[in-house]
Amino acid sequence: MDFPLLLPIFAILNLVVVATHGGALSPELYWKSVLPTTPMPKAITNILHPDWREEKSTYVGVGKGGVNVQAGKGKPGGTAVNVGHGGVHVNTGKGTNVNVGGKGGVSVHAPGKRGGTNVNVGGGRGVSVNTGHGHKGKPVYVGVGPHSPFLYNYAASETQLHDDPNVALFFLQNDLHPGTKFNLHFTKTTDAAATFLPREVADSLPFSSNKVEDVFNKFSVEPQSDEANAIKNTIKECEEPGIKGEEKYCATSLESMVDFSTSKLGKDVDLVSTEISKETKLQSYNVAPGVKKINHGNKAVVCHKQNYPYAVFYCHKTETIMAFKVPLEGADGSRVKAAAVCHTDTSGWNPKHLAFQVLKVKPGTPVCHFLPEDHVVWVSN
Repeated sequence: MDFPLLLPIFAILNLVVVATHGGALSPELYWKSVLPTTPMPKAITNILHPDWREEKSTYVGVGKGGVNVQAGKGKPGGTAVNVGHGGVHVNTGKGTNVNVGGKGGVSVHAPGKRGGTNVNVGGGRGVSVNTGHGHKGKPVYVGVGPHSPFLYNYAASETQLHDDPNVALFFLQNDLHPGTKFNLHFTKTTDAAATFLPREVADSLPFSSNKVEDVFNKFSVEPQSDEANAIKNTIKECEEPGIKGEEKYCATSLESMVDFSTSKLGKDVDLVSTEISKETKLQSYNVAPGVKKINHGNKAVVCHKQNYPYAVFYCHKTETIMAFKVPLEGADGSRVKAAAVCHTDTSGWNPKHLAFQVLKVKPGTPVCHFLPEDHVVWVSN
């Protein structure tokens, strides 16, 4: 499920409020301040909003005419935000203009661009988004059933058992060797994927079951829509306790993900995510030579991206997991550098979990699975 275009605009406008308080590092700069020698994996860089990246420094001026925010070191592609008596004007430098008037609400138009974006937010009129083209690509995981297959305390629905494309992600550890074939469908993260918000913005937004109506209002989501159900499921899953031996945390920003993971593993860490050269259809993949276990012992933090209007990751630390880099070769010649994990103790999982039903094994049996492109594994060096 996509929450595609409103959030980048929403985040830009909120940056005005956040930036006026000054001093906050961008998500990328925060990463480099805490993890200066740790490369950022593609699973993270793919969903960094362009305007929060290191090269886009932000200048804020507050005067009688309102607030002026300039993002970018004189390079094309920066963001300018001007707030005055006439409302708010945002120019992203990429052909997109955002105008926020008093009674007129918000108008966004990307002139002269094929596939440009128009967003209109009117007072009391809700939000309409017209991208000028059909959406291309799909999110890495679309939950056919009510819950993600990467949550251990949920039973699989009949729909998931028959229709979930992630069924093929699960396998047994003795299959993790060169020559094994898997039928898999890897998809690439698209431009429509939900991106990170700066921590100050994310922390200012409601994120709890007792405030879910406020969440719907913030993002103009109809309470009975599929988007609303995805929001409710993500928040519910984040609020429920983990299984025995699992320390879980839902990171609503990159900064909070960094803080949680380093609090469990220290700051000498490495990160691995699945890297895809191109998106393919469901096809046969052959495990190539070079399978490598990457964590010492069985401790790791794994973070799974959730369905939400902005980037939220369900992270959990466990000491009963083995993490691997797995080279895969597709039938069409494509190559995937896959991340995979094997859970050595599944005794606390729901007996009707998708993995047990697909693999026809009982709780306690070690279970492995590949990770989609927008999930990430943290390990100690």
